[in-house]
Amino acid sequence: MFRYILKRLFMMIPVVLGVTVLIFTIMYFTPGDPAQTILGPNASFEQLEAKRAELGLDQPYLTRLLNYLNSVFLHGDLGTSYTNGRSVSADIFDRFPRTAIIAFVSVLLSLIIGIPIGVVSAVHQNTWHDRLGMFVSLVGVSMPAFWVGLLLVIEFSLRLRWLPSSGIATPLHYVMPCFACSLGGIATMARQTRSSMLEVIRSDYIVTARAKGQTEFKVIYWHALKNALIPIITVAGTSFGIMLGGALVIETVFSIPGLGLYMVKGINNRDYPALQGAVIFLAIVFSLVMLLTDLVYAYVDPRIKGQYQNQRRLRVQKG
Repeated sequence: MFRYILKRLFMMIPVVLGVTVLIFTIMYFTPGDPAQTILGPNASFEQLEAKRAELGLDQPYLTRLLNYLNSVFLHGDLGTSYTNGRSVSADIFDRFPRTAIIAFVSVLLSLIIGIPIGVVSAVHQNTWHDRLGMFVSLVGVSMPAFWVGLLLVIEFSLRLRWLPSSGIATPLHYVMPCFACSLGGIATMARQTRSSMLEVIRSDYIVTARAKGQTEFKVIYWHALKNALIPIITVAGTSFGIMLGGALVIETVFSIPGLGLYMVKGINNRDYPALQGAVIFLAIVFSLVMLLTDLVYAYVDPRIKGQYQNQRRLRVQKG
């Protein structure tokens, strides 16, 4: 297992490297002049040239790319923000916890609400329970998170005045952003759970469990659901990355000072180091989440864990 984890960690290197080169290239060819944005429209030509030289913007593409890769991968330095002069790494670590809270709570809601809906739909296939569950899932997956967020603000903040519309002062400020971000995940989780359960629920061991007198609850939630978890775990792992992307948009709607708002400001201000650093950081986080997802497989499915152990025994015998 240790060798597997180490192998996956090494596989992250080309992924993060590719993301770094891609985002740097996109920002390099993006129209706009950061020096003009920093100094304003009244800056002279000499001032602009001096600022470009200070920021290294007058260097050719390959030179700038190699310098940036050296700074990121050899020194762990994501650069300095053009707009506030602070370290990009410090800004990211200050803001990411707010984004992570929204993504984590959204995934949790997706699991808590989506899995029971999918199980009920599978157990009562082609009944009104199934049709209602799939209709709710279809509606949930069809509505963009930012649109749901705007509807929630209009209803619960402007009309009913139950919840705050922006900010992060209290836990109540996270209620609407988390719900808006999780709606699509709930729908996806419900549909995947239903599909996985339908494949398992007619298996021979389920019939045997019922024949032994097991309660229906134990048959469904212990035997059937446990064996249907592999594709559900896959969806849960990828959903966290999707929730991170959704949280970036939701933060703009609810004015939450997280990583999403930071990236939007970076785009508007041509703050290349801020945007590049945020994208690289998110790529690393998503890669680690997918590694954790693979490790959960081994915990849920003993066959996968046994496969790793057998490979280890073979290596010991050959040695």
